Amino acid sequence: MDKPTPIALFTLGGVVLCWMVFAAVFLFRRRLPKQPETKRDRLSLLGIFLQMFAYFLVWFQLPGKPFLPPVAVLSGSMGIVFSAFTLALAVGSVWLIAAAASTLGRQWALAARLVEGHKLITVGPYRFVRNPIYTGMLGMLVATGLAMEHWTALVVAVVLFAIGMVIRVRSEEKLLRHAFGEEFEDYARHVPAVVPGIF
Repeated sequence: MDKPTPIALFTLGGVVLCWMVFAAVFLFRRRLPKQPETKRDRLSLLGIFLQMFAYFLVWFQLPGKPFLPPVAVLSGSMGIVFSAFTLALAVGSVWLIAAAASTLGRQWALAARLVEGHKLITVGPYRFVRNPIYTGMLGMLVATGLAMEHWTALVVAVVLFAIGMVIRVRSEEKLLRHAFGEEFEDYARHVPAVVPGIF
């Protein structure tokens, strides 16, 4: 098996560093006093499972496949451009996740829920997409798949992640529509859910 190129290792190292920051955003964020839940949608747990499985696919390749197989895009001058794109995507995604989590504050939760005194957040990164944390998570998935150079796994992972993401968005926004009515509908008409121009 050929050894991975220095560009490939550098790219993967940068993406791993971004994953460490990603984890730190949630592990070390300032936790506010726990708020009583008023409503929760357990269907979002299926979406979470699909998203986690998608991440598993890009990190742990199929048996018998070489780790970081040599691919032309991660060698030579084009490899540098490809690496820069991949790292910019990872850094931008982590920044978006951190900014969104900070803006959301105590209302952030893993599964879809409403807490007492829940507010509709439309500032910060929420001005551009309704679910910026999912936008950042999708970016991290793609950046990881590109760094790992396992194209089949990346394609399958993106499809699974997208299905899980749609389930979670629908679950969460059902709660928001119920709680905020026309205020949320107006927000949803003007701001895309996750990826501008697509969803």
